[in-house]
Amino acid sequence: MSKRNDDFDAEELFRRKEDYCGYRFCPRCGETLVEKETDGRRRRVCPSETCDFVFYQNPIPAAGAIIVRDDRILLVKRAHPPKVGWWCIPAGFMEWHEHPTETAVRELEEETGLKVHLTSFFEVYSGHDDPRSNAVLLLYLADVVGGTPRAADDALEVRFFSFDDLPDRIAFEAHRQALADYTRRYRRSD
Repeated sequence: MSKRNDDFDAEELFRRKEDYCGYRFCPRCGETLVEKETDGRRRRVCPSETCDFVFYQNPIPAAGAIIVRDDRILLVKRAHPPKVGWWCIPAGFMEWHEHPTETAVRELEEETGLKVHLTSFFEVYSGHDDPRSNAVLLLYLADVVGGTPRAADDALEVRFFSFDDLPDRIAFEAHRQALADYTRRYRRSD
């Protein structure tokens, strides 16, 4: 395993995330931030009278796509922490100037080698169980339009699974909820 994987301490990252992501000093003036009630919530703020910095701990946007073929869903096995070796829907964090649709298409190709066409928006999820950050996950439905399935970038393996035989280890609650939502909305119950 790489040093990156060996040094991953989920408990420490969860603690840090809940402690304002480790922010201690004002990025504008360098003063030590203090906790204060602001906008009805405890936040870290700069105590300087000449600085109005408030640390708003916002989630990070992410996007991905659900690909289903012959009642089988495409999942990737995670190559990096958290949850190395667990399965998830191909998705990832948005880049600065990307639209979520661009993120979904890029992440699919980076992780699976597949080129996709997004057919519709599926759902938005709020993820809190990643020790690195909280995420707002936007998922789309997509069709494969090119490429060959191969594990790449953040994936150890790419595989289609029957909805009736999904892996036990799905990495994130938002992904488990998306699988359940897809089943409820699109699959016939016999």
